[in-house]
Amino acid sequence: MSDLKNNLKCTIAVDAMGGDFAPVNEVLGSVQALKENPGIKILLVGKKDIILKAIDETGVDFNPENIVNADQVIEMSDGPTVSLKSKPDSSLAVGVRLVKEKRANAFVSAGNTGAVLAAATFILGRIKGVSRPTIGATIPTNSGGICYVYDAGASVDSKPMHLLEYAALGTIYSREINGIEKPKVGLLSVGEEKSKGNELTFSAYKLLEKTDLNFVGNVEGRDILKGTVEIVVCDGFVGNIILKFAESVTGFLKAKLKAYAAQGLINKLKILAVKGTLKNVLKDLDYQSYGGVPLLGVNGICIIGHGSSTPLAVKNMIVRAKEMNDKNLIQKFEEILTTYADK
Repeated sequence: MSDLKNNLKCTIAVDAMGGDFAPVNEVLGSVQALKENPGIKILLVGKKDIILKAIDETGVDFNPENIVNADQVIEMSDGPTVSLKSKPDSSLAVGVRLVKEKRANAFVSAGNTGAVLAAATFILGRIKGVSRPTIGATIPTNSGGICYVYDAGASVDSKPMHLLEYAALGTIYSREINGIEKPKVGLLSVGEEKSKGNELTFSAYKLLEKTDLNFVGNVEGRDILKGTVEIVVCDGFVGNIILKFAESVTGFLKAKLKAYAAQGLINKLKILAVKGTLKNVLKDLDYQSYGGVPLLGVNGICIIGHGSSTPLAVKNMIVRAKEMNDKNLIQKFEEILTTYADK
């Protein structure tokens, strides 16, 4: 397999065995990404015979030479660290090693989140200046923009310095991906006043206000959907609860609309009259539109998707990975994070 220096295309390694509907959704999503993005090359990583069967059953066209065989699979129920040691030839571990060995520019997986975090951290290592990697929840706002919440569950029991790192990583990501030169950063707390919060927020506030980040102070939970800031930093325990709650909103609204329509013909006609508008509104809340969440702080591009990722979500994960590579984000992360390393 050629080295990246000899390959002009962005090469994305896809964990074909990760996710609830693998490898079919991974195959379909990868093929769709290839159709829409001629500048990429995809390596499907996993059990070759099973991947070939999925390609045959779905009737899509994918070059078998771009399948990287991996005989083991890390299941959703497997313990992250233990599974990496007991399954060194898993599709997840092999995919991350492709990035480490410069045979791929990025890795995407809808598999075991904890295992992806562990593999990326242990195999790729952390970017200089980062003590703890983070993942961010992508939440649409009232203004039509996006608010990123860091950390969304990569770890818990964060220290003040970790929140500073999340803010710096999030700032670079928002600037490069969303084109916001000085994204506003808010510290999630129980009140806007500087005096509100706990020991973590008090200490993090002191660190953040000394930086050149566009830190606006404390924000509350309601400010996330309002779009008061582009970046919210908090401990991963809280951030993961926000992420899971946000993911449930679309299903809740659909259930309420369905129940309303079931009450009678008039109600059903009302729903049908605004069906197009409702579809567009719910689309903004659908995780598939964003694909997955980037793992920021590791020395390589890694996108983590939802276990139930559809082909659309897989495709968007691949597209986002390519965008991060094209923007040379890893180098930019390192350049900025070293500034805060000694604070």
